[in-house]
Amino acid sequence: MAYLNDEKIKQLTHQANEVRQSIIEMLVEAKSGHSAGPLGMADVFTTFYFHILKHDPHNPDWEERDRLILSNGHICPVQYATMAHAGYFPIEELKTLRKLGTRLQGHPHRTSLPGLETTSGPLGSGLSQAAGMAYGLRMDEKKNWVYCLMSDAEQQIGQIWEAAMWAGNNKLGKLIGIIDRNNIQINGFTENVMPVEPLKAKWEAFNWHVQEIDGHNFEEIVNAVEEAKAIFNRPSLIIAHTIPGKGVDYMEYRYEWHGSPPGSIEPKGAPPKAEQAKKALEQLRTLGGKITSEHQ
Repeated sequence: MAYLNDEKIKQLTHQANEVRQSIIEMLVEAKSGHSAGPLGMADVFTTFYFHILKHDPHNPDWEERDRLILSNGHICPVQYATMAHAGYFPIEELKTLRKLGTRLQGHPHRTSLPGLETTSGPLGSGLSQAAGMAYGLRMDEKKNWVYCLMSDAEQQIGQIWEAAMWAGNNKLGKLIGIIDRNNIQINGFTENVMPVEPLKAKWEAFNWHVQEIDGHNFEEIVNAVEEAKAIFNRPSLIIAHTIPGKGVDYMEYRYEWHGSPPGSIEPKGAPPKAEQAKKALEQLRTLGGKITSEHQ
């Protein structure tokens, strides 16, 4: 993994902002889909596809590639947008999100789009898939890394803990999990619906090496992965604290936007439905008003 200097951080910041704009545009076109999680995870996905992952958009099935598993498949707009910007398919295709018969379904469908490792839908199954891949790669004496991205609400599901226990027991040092700790789910805040804390202590009890980071800090993301790679005798977990709806002020921290696109709902404090997409894109294009069009 290359050194993360100031110029690279600037590039990642710009790229993540481009990804967020694409997320808004594709959700508006689809008139359905999830907003909060994809916007919140744009920095993590950008860091992986543009700095961390060993992959080749022109040869998605390359045997030496790292495996990235998205367990909470409903945030796939961020994966699709990042993959398109990385060169897996044309950016224009993002406008086909959730349309019947297209490659960009509402949850990732492995055989539809090159570059996807699994089909995801039922929450909680991704870690089992990732652990199986890591175990199989070890049996084949391969050195590929396996990353599994999960949501915090998924930690309420029993299958996650079966997989965590199995991976810890089998000392899968090539397996790195990342939890999007944004504290929301579709019907409220996680700690009100079904508390998941103390999250760090729970994973440590299952023999995982655990770190907590700011999921919007590129240096912390990269450093956490580097540290995880140095732990060879057990799997690692990175709890990435993120802001749901990051970059759009009326969406940030609001669980109402978990499963709703701009223009579909009008919770308290949000602009009128007809103005929501325009305002979101204006904020993202100017980084919340920090830059003007003449400086872009």
